[in-house]
Amino acid sequence: MNRTEQSGNPGSFMDIRAAFFDIDGTLTSFVTHHVPDSTVRALHGLRERGVRIVVCSGRAPSHMGVVLDAMPARFDGIVAMNGQYCFDDSGWTESEALDPDDVRTITAWLDRHPGIAASYCEKDYVYFNLITPTMRQTWAQLGATAPRAYVDDPHLRPSTHPTFQISPFVTREQEREIRRLCRSTVGVRWHPDFTDLIPADGGKPRGMDRFLTRWGLKPSQCIAFGDGGNDAGMLRHAGIGVAMGNATQDAKDAADVVTDDVDHDGILHALERLGLL
Repeated sequence: MNRTEQSGNPGSFMDIRAAFFDIDGTLTSFVTHHVPDSTVRALHGLRERGVRIVVCSGRAPSHMGVVLDAMPARFDGIVAMNGQYCFDDSGWTESEALDPDDVRTITAWLDRHPGIAASYCEKDYVYFNLITPTMRQTWAQLGATAPRAYVDDPHLRPSTHPTFQISPFVTREQEREIRRLCRSTVGVRWHPDFTDLIPADGGKPRGMDRFLTRWGLKPSQCIAFGDGGNDAGMLRHAGIGVAMGNATQDAKDAADVVTDDVDHDGILHALERLGLL
């Protein structure tokens, strides 16, 4: 039995003051590549009730604009790159980059495996070591929400620009191989084609805590929505974790509530069910 079921009165047993939302598959649809109108109404409804709303995504800041600029909603904060770069409109920022030695180790592994693409995420710039058919196919699945793909030299830029996340298009076995070579890096997945490599003490829960501490709130005072494997920790960490109907099984297993999918008003329905709207 999950925490919501145990309460006997969903939504009223917690003082929910903040809501965290994944982007791809949660705020945006993989079918229409847009944010449903019902989700926009839900976001406005939360803010009207004094609940802070925060994006909590694996995307880099420079890859969020294509979605957020088209969304008629103002967010109180952004958790980017799976918790590794957090900021708000006031200029406040907290971040943690990958270990430079691990960045070199990952790049050396890619050199030994030609033909495998990986994205390198900096604060204001994301680039690939190369473009491959697999990468293009995955990028195409994002439709209108896919940002422009740049190619640059991962042997040069990391020496002058902190790298917060590297996302190679590798199997789970290859991911384990890379992780064994690194000193302080872990991988989280929201897509079967690639993994997001981040600092070992990072992740979406760490990003959530950065904002909760800033606002003087506890994890029990927040709700989180997600659909991928990289959201599982976030859903467990929140007072109420909500998995979308289109979520992966590990996200659903980590959640307190499984709602409808993103294309069938899942966010709005969950908030109404929980008595938060």
